[in-house]
Amino acid sequence: MTPEPDPVAPRTLPARASGPSRPADPGDPADLAALVPPAVTALIDRLVAAGHAAYIVGGSLRDALLGRAPADWDLATDARPDRLVTLFPGSVYENKFGTVAVRREHDVFEVTTFRLEHEYADFRRPHRLEFGDDIVADLARRDFTVNAIAWGRGPKGGAPMPEAPGPVDTNHLVDPFGGRHDLALRTLRAVGDPDARFREDALRMIRAVRLAAALGFDVEPATLAAITANAHLARHLSGERIGAELEKLLASPRPSIGLALAQRTGLLAVLSPELAAQQGIAQNKVPGEDLWDHTLRTVDAAPAERPVVRLAALVHDIGKPATISDGRFPHHETVGAELADALLRRLRYPRTPAETVVHLVRHHMFHVDPDATDAALRRFIKRVGADHLDALFALRRADDIGSGLSPDDRATVAFRARIERELHAAHPLDRTALAVDGDDLMAELGLAPGPRLGRVIDELLDRVIADPGLNERGSLLLLAQGILADMYADSVDTP
Repeated sequence: MTPEPDPVAPRTLPARASGPSRPADPGDPADLAALVPPAVTALIDRLVAAGHAAYIVGGSLRDALLGRAPADWDLATDARPDRLVTLFPGSVYENKFGTVAVRREHDVFEVTTFRLEHEYADFRRPHRLEFGDDIVADLARRDFTVNAIAWGRGPKGGAPMPEAPGPVDTNHLVDPFGGRHDLALRTLRAVGDPDARFREDALRMIRAVRLAAALGFDVEPATLAAITANAHLARHLSGERIGAELEKLLASPRPSIGLALAQRTGLLAVLSPELAAQQGIAQNKVPGEDLWDHTLRTVDAAPAERPVVRLAALVHDIGKPATISDGRFPHHETVGAELADALLRRLRYPRTPAETVVHLVRHHMFHVDPDATDAALRRFIKRVGADHLDALFALRRADDIGSGLSPDDRATVAFRARIERELHAAHPLDRTALAVDGDDLMAELGLAPGPRLGRVIDELLDRVIADPGLNERGSLLLLAQGILADMYADSVDTP
């Protein structure tokens, strides 16, 4: 016989904590009803009219109770997927988890059949999944009490529930595990036995630190201890799942909350030993703080609306532990770019943002030189790439804040102003902006395609970056003749 998961009993709660908690009173159905979009209420009404139970569940309800705007609205029901497809023509069911995508005008809502999950085989997914008929049993399989609340109603004439404050045929809250109480306490608590929850799905541990950052919640002691005890199970998770949670964590107001929890519980050492190694490495920056503290400060200082910069802030010093020598970190940006690339590949990050992050790490140690010539500025722009400059300066600003420095010192502001002037002048900075191309050089100078032609073009570009006035066809052809003659002379002189 397949062993069943630990029994999860509804909690008996002490008196609700006093003091402010959230804008809406979760005990007042009318208060919550005003927050639910009419399209969602219509879905509940349609299912109930067809003889089924229907409830809003999960993060959408949690956020509504907290006075936050839900990103989406998810529903749970006792109706089976084939029944949902019949009730809502045009809906889509293409998975084995009982989730049907129901389109209503311009919105798509996920409606999932109540589920009963059994033994988890690999710390990632249930070995066997059954559809159920009971909302409380469905809530019992969820991760945290604040996500194990439902709002809706059963079919007309159905049995009343102990949690329903009014008639069974009105929408009401179902909260068998004390989720509202934990919302008021701003606490994350696993449903039932936290050790069992995390051994079922190790991703729940990463979700815990992510939600702590996103919501500004504490993790209650037993749940935190279970994360520490089971952190090693995170190695069973796929890179995609970890990467998705990391992306959400970095979008929170203060990612440092979740990242610090990940370090404290041992999760970070499993997910990225290179980042975990930063703790305890001295930095001559903010007094009393180490390299990991600097990384946390830098991540928080990076703009939340720029996820690539936030991610670059997290890994910008990932190369320091591997390069430390006499209190310095020579070439840590080069080593760090390689380590960041390896980490993002493991996490299956999309190629374009991952490449941008690696590029930013490689160039984040640029020197602000108030005496740099205009040509030096143009070479800097060419080396970094005009499209990456804004992100690089945003990363430098966050790095300065993380170092306890002024983010807008005069030298940096003046340096960037000069960069902007060079960009506005639209001087040639790449091959495509030259007044001649490879075809011109082959036709005029008899050059054949190959490395020598490429070297001539690169030398022409370097000359034009130094003196943009040279970017004229006749001048470039004369320069090319001279460059070619020097190449031939060097080849003759070389023994």
